[in-house]
This record gives sequence, structure tokens and C-alpha cells, in this order.
Amino acid sequence: MATTFTWAIANLDRETADGFVFAAHYTVSAADDTYSSGAYGSIGFERPDTLVAFADLTSEVVVGWVKAALTAEKVTEIETALQSQLDEQRSPSKAAGLPWATAE
Repeated sequence: MATTFTWAIANLDRETADGFVFAAHYTVSAADDTYSSGAYGSIGFERPDTLVAFADLTSEVVVGWVKAALTAEKVTEIETALQSQLDEQRSPSKAAGLPWATAE
């Protein structure tokens, strides 16, 4: 089963004077045909030389900023952790119960 990773922006923090986005709050969801998992994070940005007007920002642009600021290594780490959570749901490595209790 193939896992689909979806990156989204939950919220942005900006300066009202010029619209500079100094932080993004993001979500990452992982899903296959049966299981799902997710993560939430925040990351700050340095002021760029040229600002993109706040009204002109799109989710795709800001997700690109988030991934660039995180670095490819961290993006892979996040997606690998979510994949591990799906794998654990599919084939649990731990369980609870009493061996002498009977199921009704």
C-alpha cells in the first residue's frame, strides 16, 4: 500500500506593517488505504530581501518555504516517522491483555 504525505499550512504569523511572514504552523498527514497518522510543527523565517505580498501567498508557496527551512533531511525524517507510525498500526509490536481472560 502506498502512503500519501500531505503537507498543509495551518496558520501564519506576520507583521502587520508590511506582511512579512515570520512563522508558519504546518501539518503533515500520512495515509494509506487503511491507516493514517499526522504531525504538527512550527518554523520561523528570516526576513528576505524581497517580500512576497501577503495577499499573493499560496499554500504551495509557503509549504515550499517550510520544507526549505526544515531542510530535505528533516522533511525525510518527519515522513519516515509518520511511515513508522502507519507500519506500527498495520502490524503492532505491542499489545495488552490477560492470557487467562476469555473473549465473549
